[in-house]
This record gives sequence, C-alpha cells and structure tokens, in this order.
Amino acid sequence: MSRRTFRQGFVLAVFAQITLLSTRRTAEALTSVGPGRTTTFASPRLARITSLSMKVDDSIDLSQVQVPQVTDEEKEFLEKTAVLCQERNLPLEKVKNARDLASAHNSPILPGRVFRIGRVSDATENDLEVLFNQNQVKTLVDLRSPTELKDDPTLERPEVFSNFTDMVFYERGRMVKELRGEETRMNQKKRRDRVMEAVNGVPPLVLRFVDNYFGPEREIDDDDEEECIDCIEAAKLIEQSARRRDRKERHFVSIMNELKYVRGTLSKLRKRDVVKTIIKSPTTLVSKQARDDIKKPFLDEINSGGLPMLNELLLTFGAPGIKYVLDLISDKNRHPVAFYCTAGKDRTGVIAAVILSLLGAEDDAIVEDYSLSANVYAEMNDHKAMVGALSQRSLDAKTFLGAPPQVMRDTLTNIRESYGSVEEYLDSIGFDAQCRDRLKYALTEE
Repeated sequence: MSRRTFRQGFVLAVFAQITLLSTRRTAEALTSVGPGRTTTFASPRLARITSLSMKVDDSIDLSQVQVPQVTDEEKEFLEKTAVLCQERNLPLEKVKNARDLASAHNSPILPGRVFRIGRVSDATENDLEVLFNQNQVKTLVDLRSPTELKDDPTLERPEVFSNFTDMVFYERGRMVKELRGEETRMNQKKRRDRVMEAVNGVPPLVLRFVDNYFGPEREIDDDDEEECIDCIEAAKLIEQSARRRDRKERHFVSIMNELKYVRGTLSKLRKRDVVKTIIKSPTTLVSKQARDDIKKPFLDEINSGGLPMLNELLLTFGAPGIKYVLDLISDKNRHPVAFYCTAGKDRTGVIAAVILSLLGAEDDAIVEDYSLSANVYAEMNDHKAMVGALSQRSLDAKTFLGAPPQVMRDTLTNIRESYGSVEEYLDSIGFDAQCRDRLKYALTEE
C-alpha cells in the first residue's frame, strides 16, 4: 500500500467518519509524534474528534441526561475537598477553582506570585476587584485551544480585558505576536487577508486564485498553519520584559488542541485496529453501523486512557507552550501571574503540578491541590449539558469531569518513569537548570 493511499484511507476512515465532518482538503501532513513512538497521519482540517470545547449540541434533551451517581466514598471525598476549597480558594463568584499556588500544603512558593484559576472572562464586578485590585494580577495566561476561544462569547469583555495587551504564542518557530489596533485573538489578519488586501480591485479570476491557494475565509483551527507575521522570538520577548513591566498582558498559549489529542490518541492504537479501519472505510459512507464500528477502538482508547493519558499527551505535545508559560512565570516583571484553561483543572493542573514538584512540594500536597478541582464542573450551571455533550460523543462523563487523586499520582509516576524526574522532563523541553533556578528565585525569594 502506498503512503498516499494509506494517508487518504486512514483520514477518511478515522477522522471524517468519526467526526462526520466534511472537508475540502485531504490529509496533508505526515506527523511524527516523537522519539520511539508510532508515526501517524493527521489533518488539522479534521481534528475535532473529541473537541476540547464543551460547546453543547442544541439537539441534546437535557431532561433525558443522566448525571452519573456518586458512591458514598466519592461523596465523602467531594465533601472533604469542598471544605479545603473554602479555606484555599479565592472568594470569587463566577471564576471557578482559583487559588494561589502558595496555598498548597507546605508550599515553598511565596504568596501573591502565581495563581491557578478557571476561565476568567465570566468574572463579576466582585471577582474583578479580588483578582485585579486586591491581588494585583498583572499577567493572564490563557491555555485554551482556538476552538474553545471561538466558543467563548465573553472572550473580549472590555470590563475584564480592556487594560490588557494581547499576545499570541506560536509553536512554529517559538514566536509571539502582539495584537494591535482592531486585531483580536479570533480576528487576526492571516496571510490570505493580507494578499486579498493587496490585490483588491483586480479581476475575480485573481481572487479565485487566492482562495484556491490559501483556502476561502474560514474559522481558525490550528494557528501553526499560519506564518507568524510581525512577530518576535519568544526568547527575546522574555529577555526584553523590563521594557514592558508597566503594562498588563494576556498571553494566549494553546498547549493542547484537537489535532494534538487526535495525533496522540492515534499513536496508541494497535496497528490491527488501524488496518480494520482502512478496510471498512468505504462502507462508512452508507452504513451507520460501519461508522460506529470504526469509532469504537478510538473511543475505547480515549475512555480507557482517561485523564492520565490526557495529561501524558499534554506533557508531550504541549511541551513548547509549557516552556513558554514557565518562562513567563519566571519573570518577576510579570508578577503576579494567573494561568487558566476552561475549568482550571487539567491543563492548569499539570502546569501547577510541574511547578510545585520542581520547587520541592511533596507528592501528597500536589495530589491534594489537584483534587480540589473535583467539584469545579459540578458547580457550573451547565454541568448537566456538559455531561450530555460527552455522552453524545460516547465519552465517559464521570472520567473526564472529575479530578480523582489517582489521576495526579499516575501523572507524577508517568513523568518519573518516562523521563526520570521532573527536572529531566524539563530538560527535555528546553527548560534547563538555569531556567529552573530563575523560576525558583522568582517564586521563593523576596
């Protein structure tokens, strides 16, 4: 079987039929997922198998959604974490899961340096007072994917963000773009836009050529498809931070998106499942049963891997972004820093765990801090809708909406088994001993 045939068949079978999305391009990238790992094909146009966004399908009948029951043991655990949340979390009304990393048990971090929080764009007037006046948060780091940002109607709320300069981190080339003028995170000028402006007024034939070359105007799925124009190297931005010490910044750093999750999950599928998928692919065009059969090995892998697998993929595929976030936190000129995803649980939890572990916190303290996120989804108004959205995708809501202690224990164990230690993991992503010393100094020294 030729590489081209494999690529087309694989994408058709695994991506198009699982997501049931149409696309105007075939798979176009051969992606190696790292040393010693399986090589897989993936197309950014089709990477929406397990959307990180919790956008809910309007067709879901919430009255029919069954919220998973909790055992007596789980109920006791949730009650215990609720008490700790009252003690450690910031007194916020709409922003969930917000606390100072100094609040972890025996944390070596000084208060007021770095906070982990949930999505900040829903903040009430009281929340804004606590975050920006009482705690003086100066730098926000948004870890969400472009898909999640697109689904956030409050992304550009002036009450929250008008005083912040927006910066976008691009993994390709490790570049950072400062958004200016009318540009916003989800309304940036792309290469296609610049060309269209340059050829404005020419015959329609030229415009059709631009569309054929760049693709028609479309939603942003993967920033790394775009060349970073008018950007600065991330390393230089960090070095020049003193020039920006008097301003507030919001940094968009997507450390996990749908494409990365797809690539990582596919790398774990058995070859025989892949072969079966390709063989069955023609029948998926007319047979719902065939489509369901193709989904099964993929969804089984996701459900069985659960949050530990997601955290493993975060550490692997999110490495460039994780390093950039740690560089920002290492810079006293940007303190206090608050980093967040949607609920402040998984991506936020992994970065918090790496920081706490590096600075010498005990595993039990790291696990406990992570577990305080257990109640966050249950407290959200659309919890039932989230359960419905996951169930609609055949994903186990109890697995992905919780924060059981074992998940973080497994994550810390995986780091040590895969890399040797947290320090060696950080070495592998380019956050070397000098960088680590700078982070420790920034968070522990007056």
